Amino acid sequence: MQVVPQTSNHNATIGEQGGQHLNLPALFRPLTLRGVTLRNRIMVSPMCQYSSEDGFATDWHLVHLGSRAVGGAALVMTEAAAVEARGRISPQDLGIYRDEHIEMLARITRFIREQGAVPGIQLAHAGRKASTYRPWSGSGEVSVADGRWQTIAPSAERFAAHYPLPTALSRQEIAEVVHSFQKAAQRSLEAGFEVIEIHAAHGYLFHEFLSPLSNHRDDEYGGELVNRMRFLLEAVDAIRQVWPEKLPIFVRLSASDWTEGGVTIADSVEVAHALKRHGVDLIDSSSGGNVAAARIPVEPGYQVPFAEQIRRDAGIATAAIGLITEPQQANEIIQSGQADMIALARQLLRDPYWPLHAAHALQYDIVWPSQYLRARL
Repeated sequence: MQVVPQTSNHNATIGEQGGQHLNLPALFRPLTLRGVTLRNRIMVSPMCQYSSEDGFATDWHLVHLGSRAVGGAALVMTEAAAVEARGRISPQDLGIYRDEHIEMLARITRFIREQGAVPGIQLAHAGRKASTYRPWSGSGEVSVADGRWQTIAPSAERFAAHYPLPTALSRQEIAEVVHSFQKAAQRSLEAGFEVIEIHAAHGYLFHEFLSPLSNHRDDEYGGELVNRMRFLLEAVDAIRQVWPEKLPIFVRLSASDWTEGGVTIADSVEVAHALKRHGVDLIDSSSGGNVAAARIPVEPGYQVPFAEQIRRDAGIATAAIGLITEPQQANEIIQSGQADMIALARQLLRDPYWPLHAAHALQYDIVWPSQYLRARL
């Protein structure tokens, strides 16, 4: 399958990949989004490494991301990169809020491209879930000694009892955050990234606005869904002003809050429709993260139906994520039209070369790095 331009503003519709690729396993058919062609349907999902100081990427990020490119993934996405220092989840989060961050990120994108993969970056703001400890250093709000900062949100309500109390954003402050996303997009382009993903899931700032469980505003950014998505659409528009037409934009959505009164899949389809009209090319379909006590029925492929419904009902490309571990499982998701890409996280932590091994399992003659040919299966 392929995503091809439909109109002058590059809104996409899903069609069949050219016949020359139909003999390939679906997982290894190329995918074109705007002017970017991915060599297969495997995406390295953003995975926080909590290994930065003041937002700077390090050799850890070069090796971590570079090894997944060597391993055969088509799209190598950074972890959430904060567009403001106060938008970091932890003090050790990656950032792109300073021009000085560009140099090391550019080194990483060069290496990724040299391996035949496409470099992508996830732009993020943690909102009320910011200023917290990285997982192996503690939980909840960081102490003053460890660098605590004031967090922000649509409403002045904590995510959980041990999380920071945020301040509610004013209209002017919302505009300033939108500008921060635009500046981060400009830096991303300078650093050599070819795909931007906007993080609007997992209880972070945009998701906080989208969900009626965390957004209790009574202005034009609260109330009905059309108002709750306004902030996200403004950020998309601002990014599209500086991001080239030939390069795609993804948005990660939490398709469901898994909680009564929260975001539903029907809401997410409506948001996806709007995002498509504003120049977004793919929805990375996740769920949850905005309600601490939500009960999520985790099982293999449990989020794939969200990707399938958004793809079908909103007419936009999607990536499926969530306990996808086996090559046949991933291939069937693409083959059956449930999604256009597979976003892998923990499985690629366990095995950076999963795409090479998946190709062997699916009897596809994938190209190995020359340096590794002696170990080819």
